[in-house]
Amino acid sequence: MSREFIPAAKPIIGDEERAAVDAVLASGMVVQGPQVAAFEEEFSTQVVAGAHCVAVNSGTSAQHLATLASNLKAEGGAPEVIVPSFTFAATGNSVAITGAKPVFADIDPVTFTLDPASVEAAITDNTVAIEVVHLYGLPANMDAIMELAARHHLAVFEDCAQAHGAAINGKPVGTFGAWGSFSFYPTKNMTTLEGGIVSTSDAELARRVRLLRNQGMEKQYANELVGLNNRMTDVAAAVGRVQLKKLDGWTEARRANAAALDAGLADVPGVITPHVPDGYRHVYHQYTIRLEGATAAERDAAQSALREEWQVGSGVYYPIPNHRLDSLAPYAPDLELPNTELVARECLSLPVHPSLSQADLDRIVQAVDAVVKAGA
Repeated sequence: MSREFIPAAKPIIGDEERAAVDAVLASGMVVQGPQVAAFEEEFSTQVVAGAHCVAVNSGTSAQHLATLASNLKAEGGAPEVIVPSFTFAATGNSVAITGAKPVFADIDPVTFTLDPASVEAAITDNTVAIEVVHLYGLPANMDAIMELAARHHLAVFEDCAQAHGAAINGKPVGTFGAWGSFSFYPTKNMTTLEGGIVSTSDAELARRVRLLRNQGMEKQYANELVGLNNRMTDVAAAVGRVQLKKLDGWTEARRANAAALDAGLADVPGVITPHVPDGYRHVYHQYTIRLEGATAAERDAAQSALREEWQVGSGVYYPIPNHRLDSLAPYAPDLELPNTELVARECLSLPVHPSLSQADLDRIVQAVDAVVKAGA
């Protein structure tokens, strides 16, 4: 019997989004107009507890401009920002592209987020900030990171690209540090087709980001600083406003799907399901398991079997840690990050998106159970 393929991710873009786009196109105001301003206000209210929000053209631009706006300086040379290596390269890239140095720290293999002890060991006289990544939708250990940063007089930045609506004891990500950056790429928990946003409680930093996104000016031809063109379009913002209305429902569907996978996979030997600390709200951009003890080749074989034998898609994020990428390895010669290397071999992300049916969830569980036991 043929089965319908279950994709690892499935963007949801419907008639409401199309109608919103048509309305913008008919208006003639298509770039950084009233839709962008409304989207910024609505995202601020709904997602980041009233923080200032500045919309831009990608999640990477949000990180880049927020880092530039932070005016990083160190007395002994290039300022250093401590970042995880187990994440998408945009995190380290956004530090390096400003002229600062990304310094890679290890992660906690249970949560996949920065290990505070490894962060502290990486601090030097040139360290100016720590940038956490709330990976897969789970907040980083912000209590420990904020305490560590305060003790060493460091700023904290938050990469929230995968964590729209994630929180710790009710406090949303993007509101702990100096700024947060969000992505609206199509596979994220909500999309603007392509886009990003910076959240911050610092009005002056928000103003600098607004200047940087628009050639350094608020008023036409009155350029205050050297800037870029990283504006969000009104088309993108209109899509985002529609998606924002659906975000809470989609998030609860993701969380319910994750709970079903937790229960179904609980007794599968060698499968480690996602851990959620008490008080943390995981929004499951990805549902990432570890195949305990697997080599990268064994994990890849399991992924192939899920796809070919069971028609179940999955993802491998991130098989080459940042500190070993050709682009970023020069910043980390001879660096060893054992937990990062471990999870890079063992991790496999299963479908968790809101479009899954109960039958889909049952098949995912059955497939993982069969594939893991066949490879044991």
